[in-house]
Amino acid sequence: MKVVKHLLVWGRNTLLFLFFFSILLVVLYKWIPVYYTPLMFIRSSEQAVPSRKHRWVPIEKISQSVPLAVIASEDNLFMTHHGFDREQIRKAMDEAEKGRRRRGASTISQQTAKNVFLWPGKTYFRKALEAYFTVLIELIWGKERIMEVYLNSIEMGKGIYGIEAASRTYFSKSAIELTRGEAALIAASLPNPRKRNPGSPSAYMLQRQSEILSLMRKVESVPLGYRRPMKAEAEEMNRKKADQEQEKTSLPEEIAGQEETRYPQLTDTVNRDSAGVFTE
Repeated sequence: MKVVKHLLVWGRNTLLFLFFFSILLVVLYKWIPVYYTPLMFIRSSEQAVPSRKHRWVPIEKISQSVPLAVIASEDNLFMTHHGFDREQIRKAMDEAEKGRRRRGASTISQQTAKNVFLWPGKTYFRKALEAYFTVLIELIWGKERIMEVYLNSIEMGKGIYGIEAASRTYFSKSAIELTRGEAALIAASLPNPRKRNPGSPSAYMLQRQSEILSLMRKVESVPLGYRRPMKAEAEEMNRKKADQEQEKTSLPEEIAGQEETRYPQLTDTVNRDSAGVFTE
C-alpha cells in the first residue's frame, strides 16, 4: 500500500509540476522570441548534414500582406474564433466517418501550439495536448502574439523556418518588402512546404496563389502589430501619390514664378517690349 501511495503522490506532484511549468513556458514566450522548436530539433536529426535557416523578426518588420495571406489561406476566422474552428472540425469528423481523406481543420492557433510546444503526430494524446496549449496561448498571448510566433516558427521549406528566412531564401529580400503576390505564394506552400517552392512555383501553386489573392480581397484588414489598418495605409499611400503627381504638374508654374522673382528688371523689360510690339 505504501508503494502505491508513494506512486500516487509522485504522479500528482509530477502532473502539478508539468502544469505549472507549461503555464510558465507560455508566459515566458509571450515576451521572449522563440528561437528553437521541437520540430527544428527533429528535422535537424533527420538530415545527414543538419542545417537551419531561421531569423526572428517582430511583426512590425513583416509585410502586412503576409498575415493577410495566411489568414485567407489557412484560417479565415482567425481574428474571431477562440482557437478552434468548430465548423471545420465537424466537417473533418464527418469526412473521417465516411472514410474520405481527412481535411485539415487546425487553426493558426492550433498550428502555433503544435509548432512551438509539441511534436508532429496524430495521436489523441498529442491532439489533447495541442488543444490544451491552444487554450493557453489564446488566453495569455492574444491574436497579435500568436500570429507573430506563427510567422516566425512555422516550417517554410527544408531547413527553413519563419517568414524572414523564407523571404530571403526564395525572393532575396526581407519580409517587410514582400509583395501581395509573394506573400500569397508563400501561403500557398504552407500545407506542404518541404515539397512546394515559392521561388519556383508549379502550375498548381500559381493557381493557388490566384485563389489566395482573391480571398485576400474579401478578408478585412488585419492591423496586427501595425499602427494603422491596411486599408488606411493604402489610402494614405494613394493620397501621397496623388500629391506627388500634383506637384509634378504645378512644377513649371513654380519655376516661372521663381525666375520672375530672381530677375524682376529683365521681366519688366520683356513685358514692355512685348506690349510695344503688339500695339504697333
